[in-house]
Amino acid sequence: MERSERDIDRIIEMAWEDRTSFDAIKAQFGLSEKEVINLMRREMKPSSFRMWRKRVQGRKTKHR
Repeated sequence: MERSERDIDRIIEMAWEDRTSFDAIKAQFGLSEKEVINLMRREMKPSSFRMWRKRVQGRKTKHR
């Protein structure tokens, strides 16, 4: 499914927010954690993606 630029921007914003869980992104946009990771990899510069992955890995607030 093709997403609007606005939706993609909002998903990226939510993914960067510490208090927003992957479950909340799934509820709003229907994307699994794996799909969010793939979107982030596709839309971000490699260095930004690596920084984001480091930040969210193991973070309890991203997983309910």
